[in-house]
Amino acid sequence: MILSFMPVRSSLEDLERIQLQGLRWTVQHAYHNSPFYRQRLDAAGVTPDDMRSLDDLRRLPFTTADDLQAGYPFPLRAVPFEKIVRIHASSGTTGKRKVLCYTQKDIDDWATMFARCFEMAGLTRQDRVQIAVGYGLWTAGVGFQLGCERFGAMAVPVGPANTDIHCQMLVDLQSSVFCATASMALLMAEEIERRGLRDQIALKKIIFGAERHSRSMRQRIQAITGVEHMFDIPGLTELYGPGTGLECMAHQGIHYWADYYILEILDPETLEPVPAGELGEMVVTTLRKEASPLIRYRTRDLTRLIPEPCPCGNPLPRHDHILGRSDDMFIFRAVNIYPGQIDHVLSQIPGAGSEYQVHLHHREDGRDVMILKVERAQGWPAERDQALKETIESEIRRQILVRCTVQVVDYGTLPRTERKTKRVFDHRIKEI
Repeated sequence: MILSFMPVRSSLEDLERIQLQGLRWTVQHAYHNSPFYRQRLDAAGVTPDDMRSLDDLRRLPFTTADDLQAGYPFPLRAVPFEKIVRIHASSGTTGKRKVLCYTQKDIDDWATMFARCFEMAGLTRQDRVQIAVGYGLWTAGVGFQLGCERFGAMAVPVGPANTDIHCQMLVDLQSSVFCATASMALLMAEEIERRGLRDQIALKKIIFGAERHSRSMRQRIQAITGVEHMFDIPGLTELYGPGTGLECMAHQGIHYWADYYILEILDPETLEPVPAGELGEMVVTTLRKEASPLIRYRTRDLTRLIPEPCPCGNPLPRHDHILGRSDDMFIFRAVNIYPGQIDHVLSQIPGAGSEYQVHLHHREDGRDVMILKVERAQGWPAERDQALKETIESEIRRQILVRCTVQVVDYGTLPRTERKTKRVFDHRIKEI
């Protein structure tokens, strides 16, 4: 007997009933157990008893990343500390990370959602899943492993190790599924080609997420490795982590688990719903999350709903791939970065001015590169530029965990404006 993790019934009527039940529970739970939400709901003049239909969702206030930072280190907490069994964190706008709490039920729900992803990808218990994403505070590695163990396939938890170890595991363990960022998948594909390993490995599927990638990048990975399918997986630490949906084998969008959260697509300026099929910001409300429930959380990710039935036959709703951001955060090599983090690093370095620009480029080989132009501080000697460049590159790597190339420019070179200065210039190919 094959165990299925999909909902037993998932017609529109069934989902709406589950969502209304979950919405009522979440609002009541948050109102009575989270001081943050109690204050926010009282200010909006909304009580749990007001949730009579799904239309009442629009009466609820929004939650933002700033709210998580203001409540650091345990924002939105709605359970006693003794019920919290884990925390995970992602980048914040300055030095502080967004920390989210999990109860055991939250962990179990996350594992079930992730197992559902593996089921949708057509895995079996005979598959061997090599995990090449980060462990630790990040939700990525442990999320993939949780789902793998719940599903019942063999987890190979290598993490973001060097290519030698990954190649050895692919050959020796005959891993059939590889989980990584798109950049890592491309790096490994090229390494497999360079070493002539294609005939020695058993790779059939690749699951990747955490960064946008072009169709040409996918085609190159598939051409080199010969894998049958590649799947995009969304991931947001605030919403459990990766595993809250998956691209199916029809490869026409991402099915999301509407029985675990409500997804709204709103105009980021007016915060009103956009028609199905139009681009807007993802806003999520959890239906079962205990430790850190989310009520209308603005993810800032841009996508669109896909209203047509999916050719794969699964009735769960779909959204498109993540197509961009509605704020100034950008994603580089799977790391969420805010300009405020770069401000924070530069402010600590003697000789670095306050003005800078980030230029992101997508090379023909599929890799992303970051060039950071930084003004030399007024009066700082130009002959010390090389040392300043190396210091900034080192501190960016140490504090933000990415590599960049720094170009030191003369004081006053970068433009000034009375309006908000544009800091980030994303020149990467965006295929929508």
